[in-house]
Amino acid sequence: MKVLHLIGGGDIGGAKSHVLSLVKELGKHIDVKLISFRTGAFADDAYALGINIEIVKTGTIFSDIKMVLDIIKKEGYDIIHSHGAKANMVAVVVKKITGLPVVTTVHSDYRLDYLQNILKMFSFGMINTVALRFIDYYIAVSKNFKDMLIERRFNPQNIFTVYNGINFENKTLKLTKEEFLAKYNLNFGKDDVIIGILARLHPVKGISTFLQAAAEVVKVAPSVRFLIAGDGDERKALERKAASLGLEKNVFFLGFINDPLEFVNTIDINVLTSLSESFPYSILEGTLFKKATISSNVGGISDLIESGRNGFLFEPKDYKTLAKYMLTLINNPDLRQEMGERIHQKASKYFSLENMCNTQLGIYETILNRRSAEKVPKNHYDAIISGYYGFKNVGDDAMLMAIIDTLKMYKKDLRILVLSKNPIETRRIYNVDSISRVNLIPILYIMKNSKLFISGGGSLIQDNTSTRSLIYYLGMIWLAKKMKMKVMIYANGIGPLNKKNNRSLTKHVVDRVDVITLREELSYKELVSLNISKPKIYVTADPAFTIQPENTEHVDGLLLDEEINPNARYIGISVRKWHGHDKYETTIANIADYIIETYGINVLFIPMHYPGDLVIIKNIQSKMKNKSYTVSKKHSVSEILGIIGKTEMLIGMRLHALIFAASIGVPIVGIVYEPKVEGFLKYSNQASLGHVNSLEFDNAIKIIDNTWNNREQIKDQLKNTTASLKERALSNAEIAVKIIEGHQF
Repeated sequence: MKVLHLIGGGDIGGAKSHVLSLVKELGKHIDVKLISFRTGAFADDAYALGINIEIVKTGTIFSDIKMVLDIIKKEGYDIIHSHGAKANMVAVVVKKITGLPVVTTVHSDYRLDYLQNILKMFSFGMINTVALRFIDYYIAVSKNFKDMLIERRFNPQNIFTVYNGINFENKTLKLTKEEFLAKYNLNFGKDDVIIGILARLHPVKGISTFLQAAAEVVKVAPSVRFLIAGDGDERKALERKAASLGLEKNVFFLGFINDPLEFVNTIDINVLTSLSESFPYSILEGTLFKKATISSNVGGISDLIESGRNGFLFEPKDYKTLAKYMLTLINNPDLRQEMGERIHQKASKYFSLENMCNTQLGIYETILNRRSAEKVPKNHYDAIISGYYGFKNVGDDAMLMAIIDTLKMYKKDLRILVLSKNPIETRRIYNVDSISRVNLIPILYIMKNSKLFISGGGSLIQDNTSTRSLIYYLGMIWLAKKMKMKVMIYANGIGPLNKKNNRSLTKHVVDRVDVITLREELSYKELVSLNISKPKIYVTADPAFTIQPENTEHVDGLLLDEEINPNARYIGISVRKWHGHDKYETTIANIADYIIETYGINVLFIPMHYPGDLVIIKNIQSKMKNKSYTVSKKHSVSEILGIIGKTEMLIGMRLHALIFAASIGVPIVGIVYEPKVEGFLKYSNQASLGHVNSLEFDNAIKIIDNTWNNREQIKDQLKNTTASLKERALSNAEIAVKIIEGHQF
């Protein structure tokens, strides 16, 4: 593999460190060359590192492009990798002429790159904004930047993430801490705490916030020292501000630092106050020396720092919170050491130079594999997925997540489009393309060029909710068949279908599909009653059985953030809105009080539809005598699954709360409001309190007592049951991928 990197060559800071360290490391594995479009410090440093670099600076953009083309023709490359505005412009032209695939790394918000120069903003900035639309693939240096690109309608399936990385083996220092301080004539006391910031002195770096926080700190701790390493146009203004705040004896401007590691080794607390960032190297350099870290919550920094655990995060410009965190670390040396150790552990695991290089090599392989695949129309998708998506329902989100993940388990590079109420959110969360579920003309156009239509997960074919939703889903299936697509009804619950006309319409449409998989036997019986016999029909299991919970440490942090003790014992309750709700709410409140008083255990309400379920939960809690807890914030599917995993039993109406609990071995007691809940409880042989309309306290507590007293045996039973259901859930994806690959059913 041969890769040609293009860069403007005026880069400093994080972008410079990223490109130079990446290209040097890649050179150990592949044939890589770097072209810089100017001379200077960047090129000099590349030469010093032994990187294969060539300067292309002919005087005009046209002759620069010609020279790049000559290099490609002479040396032969497989991929062009560009960095920054000028490189992107050249890369687009090179792509047009050579047909080579182009990937660009997005090191910053390209709309903000030239805010300080109006001429460049309306020339280079605008041209770069257009050029980016003609590039094939994008690499974001943080999740935050990936989300930015998705929100600006770049295809998420062509966006990758490569975190900045550093060499955790390189701690070579020419100067000790004492020698470094002596170099700058700094005579500090042995026990003085030193707080440092390493950044160019530019408004976007928020150094004023650092100074304001320092002024607050010295009122309480006058011996604390503050070092500012870096230079820039703002230096004189910042020095005047420091003087006006009375910080002459506490704040010291060091100017440009040749070796940032010597600076980081010297300080006790590493700080970043930027208003905007991608993923700064100054934070990673601090982790190398296990420095306690405080940072503004910008860019991808929250991917590394879990506030309160391995560092502190504050909102940009909030100098009072920054000062509070500074004082917390100043006054607690043990906490400084503990946080320094924790951030080092996480950074060395996920943000190493080796990880960065391996991720990048994997992206190159993916690009070449896609290029070698058969060329297909622009709007071709392997699968179009239709369902109740984009409505903030955890159960439906779980199904979509599981469908996408398991499809890609069998065929990694599938092109997937999801029909969603909220396409931007769907793109961002699931890393697939998405359009509005009601945007009919584009849907028809895309169907014409795509392979498999998946009517995916949930109880879509039913009229209990409304006839309108049934007609929508049947209509999508009918259109897909008209566009000559293969159609799969994927792990659905079928029914109830109460109206005669709806049953007739369902029979007419569903009997034309290619394959149907069902999540329980009750749905199969409904298909038989409809006399649907032409498609292949398989009883499998709900896709959500394949989802893995978030790790315990992360879940504990979520609960603490909601002031819920992660080490306490809980029984979970999941409820939803229901007509005649007053009696039902009172009964649930009485059951919750009974649990608390009888078992001596806490009750934790877990909403599956956010924020709708919270209204019902508050109503129930207002009728209770005892204190209970609520997961009140919106969380991801894996996080909710992890939270349910903290409970010892779950009582639930919501189907996917019950499925989540069963899938991780938590005993369940169901409350039936639709046949799908009854079907699952029978299918998994779990306890039921009967229909919500006939819910009675005395009967309910007998069933709950029995489940609680036999919970260990039920856990063992669930292990065997769910192992089988997980295998069946995977078979949904296996069948779908076989259809995509052209197998006949």
